[in-house]
Amino acid sequence: MPKLVFFIGGAGGGKTTLAKRVAGKRGAAVLDMDTLLRPAAEAIMTLAGLDPQDRDSPEYKCLCRDLGYRITMDAALENAAIGTDVFVIGPFTKESEDPNWIRQQLHRIGDSSDPVEVKVVVVHLASIDDYRDRIGMRATELDRWKLEHWDEFSRSLAVRLPKWELPANSVLMFDNTGPLNEDRLAVIERFLYTAQ
Repeated sequence: MPKLVFFIGGAGGGKTTLAKRVAGKRGAAVLDMDTLLRPAAEAIMTLAGLDPQDRDSPEYKCLCRDLGYRITMDAALENAAIGTDVFVIGPFTKESEDPNWIRQQLHRIGDSSDPVEVKVVVVHLASIDDYRDRIGMRATELDRWKLEHWDEFSRSLAVRLPKWELPANSVLMFDNTGPLNEDRLAVIERFLYTAQ
């Protein structure tokens, strides 16, 4: 049964690093919403006369956000439908609040595929300061708006459990504050690949 694994949480928490490290061991597809949307977002924002590097302003969210999730989920579902394990990376803030969202997504691949096992790794850090430090260390233009509007942006960093209808053992809370080592990666790998 293919796995559809969501690595969700706030910016700077390390979702992408964790997903890539585990996927590299297991041969899972990695679909990062930021990567998939970037070319379209840059074009859309430029055409709108806005900063093409912006990924956080209300204007960006209005023009690009939902498109990014649609692109990412289309690719994820297509891979899951053919039996490939897929790791999907993104904040999923709005989506995780909708109890029906995951069921609606899986319905899109219909009955023609084998069942899909959904798991969620909620990646978080110990404090808001940890997020700010990590985002600052990334030193990327894509994070400029976050840092310039920290009071507003930091509200998006609250830890959220998805409200999706999933078995309790399908969600792992992962504090990624400390150094990443093989033992800590093994916690995620066991969660994803050990029968429960």
